[in-house]
Amino acid sequence: MATAKQNFYKWHRILGLTALIPVMMWTLSGLSHPFMSNWFRPAIAKEVYKAQPVKEKPALSLKQVLDKNKVAEFINFGTIAYQGQPYYQVMGMDSTYRYYSANTSEVLADGDRRYATYLARYFTQDSTSKIKSISVQKTFDAEYQPINHLLPVWKISFDRPDGMDVYVETGQSRMGTFNNNTRKIMLVFFEQLHTWQFLAAIGSEQFRVVVLLIIVGIMLLSLLSGLTVYGLFWKKFKTATENRRRDKRKDTRFVHRFHRQLGLAVSLVMFTFTISGAFHLYVKLANDKHTAKSGIRQMVKTAQLTASNLSLPVADSLVKNVSLAQFNGRTYYQLNDTKKHVSYFDVGNGVELNNGDAIYANYLASYYGGKPQIGQMKINQIREFTNEYGFINKRLPVQQVSYPNGENWYIETITSQLATKVAGIDRAEGFSFIFLHKYFGMAWAGKNVRDIASMLAALGVLAVSVLGFIGFLKNK
Repeated sequence: MATAKQNFYKWHRILGLTALIPVMMWTLSGLSHPFMSNWFRPAIAKEVYKAQPVKEKPALSLKQVLDKNKVAEFINFGTIAYQGQPYYQVMGMDSTYRYYSANTSEVLADGDRRYATYLARYFTQDSTSKIKSISVQKTFDAEYQPINHLLPVWKISFDRPDGMDVYVETGQSRMGTFNNNTRKIMLVFFEQLHTWQFLAAIGSEQFRVVVLLIIVGIMLLSLLSGLTVYGLFWKKFKTATENRRRDKRKDTRFVHRFHRQLGLAVSLVMFTFTISGAFHLYVKLANDKHTAKSGIRQMVKTAQLTASNLSLPVADSLVKNVSLAQFNGRTYYQLNDTKKHVSYFDVGNGVELNNGDAIYANYLASYYGGKPQIGQMKINQIREFTNEYGFINKRLPVQQVSYPNGENWYIETITSQLATKVAGIDRAEGFSFIFLHKYFGMAWAGKNVRDIASMLAALGVLAVSVLGFIGFLKNK
C-alpha cells in the first residue's frame, strides 16, 4: 500500500510540473481579461450608427440610376446618406461596393473608402485627426479576432496618441470593434497566452485544439491526483503537524502545507475551469470537422426592377434601409424599418409578401443545413441578446428558427447570414462556459464583482501551482 501511495505522490508531481507553465500562462492571461474587457476597455463616442437626415429625397429610382450607368446585373444594394445626400450603395458582381447619387446617378469616386472613413469619424466623433492608414480586412487576426464575426471590414487607423483603430462594415453601416494601443497589446497577450494561437501558426487550428485538450487533461489529472494524495496521506500530514507543535519544532514544510490547504480550497474552482475549458475545446473540435457553408450569393438583373423602390407603401420617416432578397424563385425589396420590422415587396409588382421575414429565415436555415423534421417548427424574431444568443454573436435583430429536435438557427435576414446555430451539445457547452468559466452566474452582483471573483479564482489556482513548484524545489 505504501508503494501505491508513493506512486500517486510521484505522478502528482510529474503531472503538476507538466501543467505548471500552461497554468501560469492561462491564469495570468485570465487575470488580464477583466482589465481588457472592462476596466481598461477604451471608450468611443458612438457605438451604433444613427443615419443622418438627407437634405432632399431621392429623385431617381434604383433602376433609373443603374440603367443610366449601364449596370445590367448586380448582387445587392442599400440606401445610405452621405454628406446630406442620398446614395445607392450597389454591390457589383465583383463583390465591391459602388456609390451612385440617387439624385444625379453620378458615381461617387472611391465611394466605399470615403464612406468607411465617414463612419469611423462618426463613431469616434473625431473630425480633425489625420487618417494614418485605411485598408480592407478580409481575415481575422490578433487585433481583429473571430469573436467580432463581421467580414470584410475596413480598418481605419487614426494618427493620434492613443493609436485608435476602428473596424467598419460599410454594407450595414456598423462597427466591428475598436482598439487603442493598450487594448492592442492586451489582445495579443491574451491570444498568445490564453488561446495559444501560436500553435495554429505552427501547425493548424485542429493541431492547436488537440494540444490544448491534452494539456487540460493533464491539468485535470493533476487535480484529481492531488486530491487523492491528500485523501491517502491526510492522517500522516495531521500526525506530522501535531508532533511538530508538541516538540515546538520549526515549521520547515509550511510551503507544502499551504499548497495542500489552498489546493483543497480552490479544487472546485480548478475543476470548473478545466471541465468547462475541455468541454469548450471538444465541441470546437467536433464543429470544426463540419465545413461552414459560405454565404448565399444572388444575382439580380436590373430589368427585373419593374416596381420602383421609391413607391413602397412605407413612410419615408420609418425606412432604415432597403435592399434585395431572392428566394423561392422570386426577388423582393427587403425593407428594414426603424422599428426593426423587415418587410418584403415583389420587385415586379410591388405586392407585399405576408410574413416574409419568417419565410426568408426558413429558406436561409434550409440553405445553411437545417433539415425538415416531423413536428412544428417555430420562427421568432430576436431583438436583444439572451443567454443562448449572446452579445458575442454581434448581429441583431435575427430570426430564431427552432426545429423540433431542439436545434436553433439564428439568421440575420438583412444580410442573409447565419449568425449561429445552437444544438443540444452547443447549448450545454455555451452554458457551461459562461457560468463555469466566465462566472456569468454572478451577473446579478454586477460586472465589477463578477470580474473580481473570477480574478480571485484565477489567483488561487496560480498560487497553488507556484506553491507546488516551490515545494518541489525544497524537496531537492
